[in-house]
Amino acid sequence: MSFHSTAAQLVSLAAEGEEHGGNHESLSPYLTGGGALFILLLLLWITTRFNRDR
Repeated sequence: MSFHSTAAQLVSLAAEGEEHGGNHESLSPYLTGGGALFILLLLLWITTRFNRDR
């Protein structure tokens, strides 16, 4: 498979995704963002608890 044919397949695959809007109906952006924020804050809290050498 050449680079050109691979790129052409990826472009056609991306064009098919644009027809549907790109978002799944069951995914709420606020819930996804809130969950990601919670996980990042939890990881920050865990990291600061283990960093006791300051």
